[in-house]
Parts: sequence; structure tokens; C-alpha cells
Amino acid sequence: MAELPLAADAKPWKDSAAVPFIRIKNITKKFGEFSAVDDITLDIYKGELFCLLGGSGCGKSTLLRMLAGLETPTSGTIEIDGQDVADVAAFDRPTNMMFQSYALFPHMTVEKNVIYGLLREGVPKAEAKDRVADMLRLVKLQDFAKRKPHQLSGGQQQRVALARSLIKQPKLLLLDEPLAALDKKLREETQFELIHIQETLGVTFIVVTHDQEEAMTLSTRIGVMKDGKIVQVGEPPQIYEDPNSRYVADFIGSVNMFEGTVDVAVSSTLRIKSPEAGIDLLVEPVEGLKANQNVSVAIRPERITLTRHKPDGAANIVEGGVVEVAYLGNLSVYRVKLASGKILKVTKSNLLHDEEPISWDEKVFLSWSNAAGIVLTT
Repeated sequence: MAELPLAADAKPWKDSAAVPFIRIKNITKKFGEFSAVDDITLDIYKGELFCLLGGSGCGKSTLLRMLAGLETPTSGTIEIDGQDVADVAAFDRPTNMMFQSYALFPHMTVEKNVIYGLLREGVPKAEAKDRVADMLRLVKLQDFAKRKPHQLSGGQQQRVALARSLIKQPKLLLLDEPLAALDKKLREETQFELIHIQETLGVTFIVVTHDQEEAMTLSTRIGVMKDGKIVQVGEPPQIYEDPNSRYVADFIGSVNMFEGTVDVAVSSTLRIKSPEAGIDLLVEPVEGLKANQNVSVAIRPERITLTRHKPDGAANIVEGGVVEVAYLGNLSVYRVKLASGKILKVTKSNLLHDEEPISWDEKVFLSWSNAAGIVLTT
């Protein structure tokens, strides 16, 4: 029986009375003296599509394998649905894992690949066939049941692997880079199919990925990992708009980063001295800062306005020269060099057809509001 899906407006992680479905407490995994996962504590709730996001070697796949029972923690505990699974073998856990390689049986048809696990468990053949038919309809492969994996596209193979992982009705599905083998367009399409399937079944998904856009599209929440630790957990808008460190701001999307020192607060404005900007940066007040404290100011490229003429009344205005332009259809990306040598990235929508679009070697003005700057201390 399928779990109830997490309602679109439900955010149990904000409810102090909500009981986590998965409790990871002080988990560490060492290989010799190297800590692949370093003292992680994390709660995940039933019905979430939670993404572990980070670069290669950050420990995200090792953490996933410990949840699956394929690696044994050096220390710490893991509970799934109230059960301590430390001594529970992988095949006895209420989990299933979908690997990056898909690992389909090449000599079997789609139908036989998906039904295999049910028959091994002793599910009556008639019931198993009905469940497989329902699952193939869900993943839109009902017309491909008699084909073999080599007769399918990459996206179709991915859906066979997903169907095979879900057919045994696990409480938790673990997906390790599930879309990495697909091309960009197919990956984008499959992301929404994956969301639909997860919402339909209500199964809790934990997805490991290094792709920031994929994590932002898929997840209810993201755990950003670095050097075996989770450095920030939050909903996608929070991770993007309110990163807690230079690392997170730089890792999630594109960002311009200015180094500077705290000057003074003037009424509702905080002033940051920044020689590389060539101006004093004006941002919204931040509590707890001290005069002359070193900080960074992060500004997303889409928050910057690019003009030929100096705007009136803008809070932050710098002048520079365009050194590169990349036309990407719906938007253009500009790289603008300031007098200090600092290069800023700016994105400009192409929804409006400019009579004379800004081009290489032009002198331009960049401006942004106080609210655009994110002050970071770590």
C-alpha cells in the first residue's frame, strides 16, 4: 500500500512536534585515518524528496551506502521509521537503492527485470504481474514491456531501474546520481517525471547528486556536503537566497563575491569597504558584525542591472568594460571588468528585443539594490 504523499504545503521540518522518519545521529565513517563522513546528524521526514548535494569525494555516496546497509558506520546510529538499523542487513532493511549504472539484466525483458524481485520474494505470479503492469504504467513503459534494455533509450532504461527499485514498495528509496547518464534535455524532462512518481507513491526519496540545478529542481530540502560534513540544510530557495557560508554561496549557482571590511551602519544601511569593488558597498543591516571585521558580500548575477548610462538613485553603482558576452537564447551572460581588475558576471534577460544590445568592449554601468548583497562571515 502506497504511503500518503507529503502535501505541497507541508513542512514538517518546521514543526517541533513532527517525528522524523529517518534519524541520523553523529554518523562517522572512516577508511583508515580518513573520515569520509564526519559526525553527521540529520533528520529526514516521511514523504520528502531530500537531496544530498556536493562535489566528488565529499562523502554523500558513502552516507547513502550506510543508509542502505552497504557500508558499516565507524560510529553513530541510523534509525528508519523508529527502527535502529545498525545491525540490520541490507536485504532486511525497508529500503531499496537505485545505482547510477542502473544494473539492468541485459538478457531479460523490461517486464522480467521489474518482476524479478517480487518472484524471488515468493509473491504469487498473478499478483506480481498485476503490480508490474501498474508500475510500468506509472513510469510510462507499458508499451515497452517485451523489449530488452539494449532496445531502450537512456531515459527509458532509467525508468526501468526506477520501476524495479519501487516495485517491492520500500519505505525509503535511495538514488545515487540517478540522472547522471542522461543528456541535458532528457535529464531536465526526467527530473519532473521523477517528482511526479515520488509524489504519486509518497515514498521517501534520498537523492545523491553533484548537479546543483538538479537538486534545486527535485528536492523538498537540500543538504549541502563538504569534506564529509553537512554544511547547510534548507529548502532550495533558502539555500540559494540565504547561504550560510562562502562555500555554499559559490557552490549553488553563479555568484559574484566581493571581499571587504565592515565600516559603519548608517540608519538602515550597512556600509562595507571594498577596494576591489572601487566603492563602499551598501547592504541591509546584519546583526553581530563589528567594525573592521572581514566579510564577503555575495551578489547573484541576475540581481545586477546592466546599462550604458549611469542610473539615477541606485544604491550601488560601478563602472566597467564588457570583456565577454555569451548568448544563451533566453538570456545573455556578460563578464564585465572593473577598474580594480575584478570581473563580474551579469545575466540579462533577452525577453525584450533591444535595438542595439550591449556588446564587447562597451563601457557600462552595473547597479544593484542594498537587498541584493548577502553578507557572509564564514
